[in-house]
Amino acid sequence: MKALCSCMRFVALVLILNLFFQASYQLTELQVCNLCGGTILNSSEVGHFCFLSAGRIDGRCCLRNDTTNDPEHIIGLDLSNCSLTCVQDLQGASTAFMIDLSFNPLVNISDTAFQGFNKLNYMILPQNIDCPGSNTSWEKAKIKEGNRHCEGQRNICNETGQLSMNCPENSLCAPFGPGFFECSCAENFRGYKCLREGEFPALQVFGPLAASTVVISVLLWATQRRKAKSL
Repeated sequence: MKALCSCMRFVALVLILNLFFQASYQLTELQVCNLCGGTILNSSEVGHFCFLSAGRIDGRCCLRNDTTNDPEHIIGLDLSNCSLTCVQDLQGASTAFMIDLSFNPLVNISDTAFQGFNKLNYMILPQNIDCPGSNTSWEKAKIKEGNRHCEGQRNICNETGQLSMNCPENSLCAPFGPGFFECSCAENFRGYKCLREGEFPALQVFGPLAASTVVISVLLWATQRRKAKSL
């Protein structure tokens, strides 16, 4: 009975932690959507994109879920004309395809501000601001109606999208936002700079750890039982 109760407590703890992380993620998205007052106008670039994408407008965000079972995520963010002087943390919108930061008195944007924005494919910026990762990280970078338009994020890995001179041998290259990439070990390689070949020895690593955990648990249980009997 005690073992069943302990198991139920563990399951409840996992569920609570899962709900906490989901709530934290949704809160981060909500904060991004309300960085500026008002809502997306249907006549704006993001509003038009949201309509064509069958999205739902919430504050300054366009939300959509890929399937009915998936939670909604941001596909468009319109922070135009928000009197922003700097771009703060926008990681809550890292799933966005389009971001509009036009008509803001921005002075500069950090090179890492859009790191991890792999899906970002269209940006509208003040004319004095370069496209993230430099203009060369985009298929097109042009001035239109007093704003800079960045279209088509380039994949800076080579044409195969796999091996890259920028990554160590036995590793794969993958885009990681405008001007960024990340390296991951190829199949059957692991460790520092992917130098070790073969699968990770999970049994050798975690086996002794699991065994020691079981032994310690049994010893603690036996100790507590002796104390209970003595009382």
